[in-house]
Amino acid sequence: MQEKKPPGTALITGASSGIGEALAGRFAGAGFNVVLVARSADKLRSLATTLARQHGIQAWAVAADLAQAGTAQQLADRMKRARRPIDLLVNCAGVLEHGPFVDMPPQRHRELIALNVSALSDMLAVFVPPMVQRGHGRVLNVASIAAFQPVPMLATYAATKAFVLSLTESLAEELHGSGVTVTALCPGITATAMLDKAQRSGTGLGALPAFVVGDVGKVADEGFDACMRGKVICVPGALNLAATLAARAAPRWLVRRVGGTVARKLTPPGS
Repeated sequence: MQEKKPPGTALITGASSGIGEALAGRFAGAGFNVVLVARSADKLRSLATTLARQHGIQAWAVAADLAQAGTAQQLADRMKRARRPIDLLVNCAGVLEHGPFVDMPPQRHRELIALNVSALSDMLAVFVPPMVQRGHGRVLNVASIAAFQPVPMLATYAATKAFVLSLTESLAEELHGSGVTVTALCPGITATAMLDKAQRSGTGLGALPAFVVGDVGKVADEGFDACMRGKVICVPGALNLAATLAARAAPRWLVRRVGGTVARKLTPPGS
C-alpha cells in the first residue's frame, strides 16, 4: 500500500495562542506539516510536540519577532535552507489595543502597525512569489469584522484590519488563475488571551454579553474550510455576518454614529 503524501507544509504566525494556535491544530489535523511562528519559544515547542504526536505530522517551532524589520526575509531564507517550501501561509500574528486614540503614545500606534500591517505585508512579499512560481499555494490572512467599519476606541486596530482586508481582496484578484488563493478570515470578538488582556485592562469589554463572544475552535474551523475552498472573505457566525452586511449597506455617517454610541457605552466613566 502506497504511503499517503501529506497535503504540504503550512506556516502559521501567531501560533502560540488564540486563533493562531487553533488554526495550527486544524491544519495539523488535516495532515499538513506545520511551521509554528511566534515570539514565545517554550509555548511553540510544547505545541509542536503535541501536534506531531497527536496527528502524526512534522511540526517545527520557530521563535521570531515579526515586528522587527527583516524578520520575514530571514524566516523565508531559513525555510529555503531547510528545503521546506511553504504551501500554505497563515498570517495570524497581531496585537490589539483598546482605548482612546489620544491616550495612546505614538510608539504604541507604531507597534500595532508594525505587526498588523508591515509584518503581514512582508510575509506575503517573501512567501507568495514562490507559490506563484510553483503554480499552487494558499494564504489565510486573519483580519477582523473591525475591518468593515470605523471602530472608536479601537481606531488604530480597526484601521490595520481594514488594510488586511483590502490587501487580501486585491491579491485574490491579482492572483486569480495562478493556482494561489488568498482568504481573509474576519472573526468577531473571540474568546482568546488577547480578549482576556483587554478585559483586565479596566475597559468596558468585560461587560460584553456571552452571546457576542465567539468560540475560537469554531472560528478556526470556518477559517480552515474557507481557505481550503479558496473563498476570499470568511466572516464566522451569523451575528457577525449580519453586522458586516449592515455596515456595508448603511450610510457611512450612520455606521460612525452607531460605532461611537456603542464605544461610549462600553467605556467606563472617567477612562
